Amino acid sequence: MKKIRAAVIGYGNIGHYTVEALQAAPDFEIAGIVRRAGDADKPAELAPYAVVKSIKELADVDVAILATPTRSVEQHAKECLALGINTVDSYDIHTGIVALRRSLDETARQHGAVSIISAGWDPGSDSIVRALMQSLAPKGLTYTNFGPGMSMGHTVAVKAIEGVKAALSMTIPLGTGIHRRMVYVELQDGYTLQQVTASIKADPYFANDETHVMQVESVDALKDMGHGVNLTRKGVSGKTHDQLFEFNMHINNPALTAQVLVNVARASMRQQPGCYTMIEIPVIDMLPGDREELIAHLV
Repeated sequence: MKKIRAAVIGYGNIGHYTVEALQAAPDFEIAGIVRRAGDADKPAELAPYAVVKSIKELADVDVAILATPTRSVEQHAKECLALGINTVDSYDIHTGIVALRRSLDETARQHGAVSIISAGWDPGSDSIVRALMQSLAPKGLTYTNFGPGMSMGHTVAVKAIEGVKAALSMTIPLGTGIHRRMVYVELQDGYTLQQVTASIKADPYFANDETHVMQVESVDALKDMGHGVNLTRKGVSGKTHDQLFEFNMHINNPALTAQVLVNVARASMRQQPGCYTMIEIPVIDMLPGDREELIAHLV
């Protein structure tokens, strides 16, 4: 069996866990890792792999897994798609997903490649659960309650704000899909908590939620990558009311995101050129193994 050759772009928390997920996958091999520093200060665990500064330095890449900050996804994806390389990412700004899909769909089709976007756990695997719940009760309300736990996307967004030395953003569920953001920061010299707080609350990641910002001596002393979600839908099946569905997860945030990215990297090899979200892809395409055996086992 010819293995899928995957490159990992970015080597932060998600990139690290993506490499581990690829190592555990029976149908993948790692084509290389792309880092801003290239092979300078190459981590020991990457010794078996090519570590480069540009995707163009790697040969025979089937799919690039973008373990990059959300706001740089479009740039990296277009670069790879233009080379005919499939891309997958965990873009997590919900209000920007439709626009990103349109933008990358055009590039992917032009170069005969596939892009799968917003493939984390939310948006991502939770999106599939929400779609299934809505299909089972077409009329009704769905509530997504995150946490309590560390939000990777929100934490990265805070780290990018001027004056922030280190950061941690915790999501606290208040019920019925409403959340409180608890943000802990270490400040750079010359900046005040008031300045940084104003910038954080103005960021689109935080603008619509109750947000509290606190200065701490050590963010690392607070950090826990555990997270979770509770999805609930109450609605109507046909004309029958009072249907109630619930889904719960308690997870290691970057590890699950990485696993989803590897799953959709596999699925990207089974789609026609274009850009997709996870609710558009058959779930079976995300699994390794013989299709009929999977059907016999899972159906």
